[in-house]
Amino acid sequence: MSIRKVSFATGEYYHIFNRGNSKQKIFNNKNDYNRFVGLMYACNQKENFKIDNLKKGGNLLELEKSTKLVDIGAYCLMPNHFHILLTQQENDNISKFLQKLTTAYVMYYNKKYSRTGGLFEGKFKSEHINSDRYLKYIFSYIHLNPIKLINKDWKETGIKEKSKTIEYLNQYIYSSYIDYMGTEREEKKVLNKQAFPKYFPSTKLFLNEIFEWLNYKQK
Repeated sequence: MSIRKVSFATGEYYHIFNRGNSKQKIFNNKNDYNRFVGLMYACNQKENFKIDNLKKGGNLLELEKSTKLVDIGAYCLMPNHFHILLTQQENDNISKFLQKLTTAYVMYYNKKYSRTGGLFEGKFKSEHINSDRYLKYIFSYIHLNPIKLINKDWKETGIKEKSKTIEYLNQYIYSSYIDYMGTEREEKKVLNKQAFPKYFPSTKLFLNEIFEWLNYKQK
């Protein structure tokens, strides 16, 4: 997979996303989700690595890494698409990271499901986050994305049972939501919260404010 020719400014924040061809599923079960999360960690280094070098059943999150390519502040994996919020410290690192990540995942997916060809809908998409307000909105948008799985029209109709919605988010393990809620798990190694503004000084504020910030979308 070729590197996408896009100019990303060092030190700026970007929302990266892509979905499956014709909106097809790209994650069919927990092993697929876990592989992508593991690859977000393992591919985030300048050096190349070979999954074959891991011991059988080895955990990608336990891999020793060289210098990181990007800092990830939030992510969410959905059945047919993904969202990642990130920043780079050197030129071209975002493109290099996404090229390594998506190539590795497509190789895994095609081998597992005996298929060939592309999996994603073209090259990844990106949005430059050019204001503090929009960055807060993206944090909220990414972390609340799974609500669509239980109520696809929730942004238009509102959340009628907030407690049940929060309970669902707390059980959705394929995003960084529960890491911000204080859950201790190995997947938190994917994130580098220190590279992003500290919007969430406490889990209570995080829970309350992400619902509010979603109303602040940049116009």
